[in-house]
Amino acid sequence: MLVTPRTLSGFKDRLPQESMAKNMLLNRVSEVFLKFGFVPIETPHIEHADILVKQGSEEIQKELYRFNDRGGRDVALRFDLTVPLARFITQYQNELELPFKRYAIGNVFRGERAQKGRYREFTQCDFDFIGSESLSCDAEILQVIYASLINLGMSEFSIWLNHRKILNGICKHFGITDKSSVDAVLRVIDKLDKIELGGVISELNIELGISTQKAQEILEYTSIKQNGAGKEFFKSIESMKEWNKELKEGIEELEELYEILLPLQMDKDCYRVNFSIARGLGYYTGIVYETVLHRLPSIGSVCSGGRYDNLTRTFSKQRLSGVGASIGVDRLLAAMKELRLIGGKSTSARALIISMDKAYLGYVHSLAESFRRSGIAIEVYPDIVKLKKPFSYANVLGHEFVLVVGESEFKAKSVTLKNMTSGMQMEDITFLKALELLKED
Repeated sequence: MLVTPRTLSGFKDRLPQESMAKNMLLNRVSEVFLKFGFVPIETPHIEHADILVKQGSEEIQKELYRFNDRGGRDVALRFDLTVPLARFITQYQNELELPFKRYAIGNVFRGERAQKGRYREFTQCDFDFIGSESLSCDAEILQVIYASLINLGMSEFSIWLNHRKILNGICKHFGITDKSSVDAVLRVIDKLDKIELGGVISELNIELGISTQKAQEILEYTSIKQNGAGKEFFKSIESMKEWNKELKEGIEELEELYEILLPLQMDKDCYRVNFSIARGLGYYTGIVYETVLHRLPSIGSVCSGGRYDNLTRTFSKQRLSGVGASIGVDRLLAAMKELRLIGGKSTSARALIISMDKAYLGYVHSLAESFRRSGIAIEVYPDIVKLKKPFSYANVLGHEFVLVVGESEFKAKSVTLKNMTSGMQMEDITFLKALELLKED
């Protein structure tokens, strides 16, 4: 009996065109990471369950893929790359120099409802700065987010900033001081874009017993957003510093971050404060980030993160502070496709070379090798057929050039070159001339 080929809901295959776009994305952001001095590490897809279950929100725990392996061990698939980083840092801290700057790219798993741009298996791309409490690190994470999106051709986006101390301070001002209650309020506020104002008030009423009036007052302040310049915004919320010490510290740290960013050659309108940014994961303690695309706000944040001063406490009594962010690769790919920032190529080769006769195959492979040594990616068409078929192949895959050997009378070291975009064709040219044209274009 034949098995029907199919994939599980929330999981997907990638055809060459999408895989190439993904590789392009990861290569471009990796270039940025390396320029800032971040180094790559790798951790396993599967961890002991107790490493993962003590981290993250209740919602994340419900989405955990957890099972017993053949050895009867309680294991789980990682739901992000940050918790494995905490385990990694603790396990190898004697071999690492602090502060430690790392990036990691790999698949993670969450059993959430599948929807456009969101899958149960997806690729995360994280970058983190471990071992320093300086706001210089927070500023650099924001710089990396900005530089990564610019390197991907993005121009219209906002990096929303907030501070967990601000949210904690607002809760404290309204009489909510118990940590579990504060965390619950922040998780509900973090759903504001999904369930809107009425839904948030309803959840605060039902789940936490907060009156409608108090819920509305909390949301009035957690809905504050920066619309103008930083100095004017911070002046407008100056009076909130008097509410309590925690709120004052949070606002002042954001002001200090702005002072660090001020001299940088960045679009000052791209990063703004938004008090509704809560970040659902429970380990953030300081500044938090969410990045949204202006033309596709419904797709959600394409890069988010923050500071997590207590992340390693599960594994060690030593306190290691860190700050980082994660690029949602699959979500960003979906956005780039919709914005037509992803090309239509399904080949890694820039050119296709065709032989019209078996007698020329040795020469064709030799010619292709010469192009590769000169830095031109080129593919040899394997079959000896009429030109219509290989030209169709080149069109479908997206080769920019086609070179034909032996189309007319064969001449040693001469080819016919066609530009598949412009239609320009040159006959009986030398390898050096063909190489010159490919390098010029």
